[in-house]
Amino acid sequence: MYKDTTLSSLSEYWGPFQVLLYHLVFPAKYRRAVIDEAVDTVIQEVCLDIEKRYEIKFIEIGVDKDHVHFLVQSVPTYSVTKLVTMIKSLIAREVFKRCPQVKQQLWGGEFWSDGYFASTVGKHGDEGMIARYVQEQGNNYLKLHRDEQLALF
Repeated sequence: MYKDTTLSSLSEYWGPFQVLLYHLVFPAKYRRAVIDEAVDTVIQEVCLDIEKRYEIKFIEIGVDKDHVHFLVQSVPTYSVTKLVTMIKSLIAREVFKRCPQVKQQLWGGEFWSDGYFASTVGKHGDEGMIARYVQEQGNNYLKLHRDEQLALF
């Protein structure tokens, strides 16, 4: 396997080929704050399994309490819809299996909202910016709530 996951290093490894880079955002159903550390762990593990089974590479995964950002590399044989459907369904199934309390919080329904955000990311300049943005997910939430908790004393 390769060590460097940037687009330019992949072309050096495989030669000329096409690869697409997407910024995907999936909100939890009802925008409920159900994504805790246990759910985050499940998401990370499922994404590693997806990488092993499909021609998909998760460059960054950023979680917040009610949504998840992904920076995903894929080949053009997967449409955005197929990619989103695959990722959402595999993660949801595993989250409900390993974190049954989440299913109760969502009234036994679906894990993800029906909608999603998808945007392509250019090779020159945008990849690093999106990667940093995805990495920062949840940091503002944690800081905001930590400051609120300290203000109680």
